[in-house]
Amino acid sequence: MSTVLYNAPIFGPIHSRRLGISLGINLMPKDGKVCSFDCIYCECGFNKDFRPTLPRPTREEVALALEEKLQEMSREGQLPDVLTFAGNGEPTGHPHFAEIIDDTISLRDKYCPEAKVSVLTNSTFINRPNVHEALMKVDNNILKLDTVSTDYINKVDRPVGHYDLDAILRGIADFRGHAIIQTMFMKGEGVDNTGEEFVGPWLEAVKRLAPQQVMIYTIDRETPDKTLLKATHEELDAIRDRVLALGIPCSASY
Repeated sequence: MSTVLYNAPIFGPIHSRRLGISLGINLMPKDGKVCSFDCIYCECGFNKDFRPTLPRPTREEVALALEEKLQEMSREGQLPDVLTFAGNGEPTGHPHFAEIIDDTISLRDKYCPEAKVSVLTNSTFINRPNVHEALMKVDNNILKLDTVSTDYINKVDRPVGHYDLDAILRGIADFRGHAIIQTMFMKGEGVDNTGEEFVGPWLEAVKRLAPQQVMIYTIDRETPDKTLLKATHEELDAIRDRVLALGIPCSASY
């Protein structure tokens, strides 16, 4: 099985379908995966197959590695469009996530002030006050919401430990529009969130939450569950158009 694990705190730059030239920031151990979800579509593989033996990088290690990479990119005349927290698991789970956000914003302002700071989060820790406060500071607070069906979440996103969907929705609402909702649409054996049973209630939630933007996408890389299939262009376009009809900007990535 092919998987993608990032073996340093800083990786890339890579070209993101949704964000442009992205310099990645990985706050998880470089030799494994630590995540509060265990998604069947995760490019990093299943949690059980990649248990790390090393610790997370420290706040100081992340700042040093980021500054060195930004200095290198500056010398080469290729600065990033975005600094993206992603990597081998849920970035907001790092015990010093809030402080690392502050460091990153300072380094961004020094080396590439036009770049955006983005966080890709599965939303599981957004009700922690320090995480909420940190996410309010970033340019792109990208929050996963694959569905509003708890059964689907348990089958596909597979939360590790207790997951309270209503609390997550309240947490997203607490950002008062400073949020980008990101949703994966796909199909597989016993899995399909592209139909009206899932899309309709999800759209109602999106309308209530009134995010600044919605990003919908489908599978792009190899997944640990081999039965999964992409949503079609037509399906994604139809969902995108329904979000746009709500007056909310929406992009679809195929």
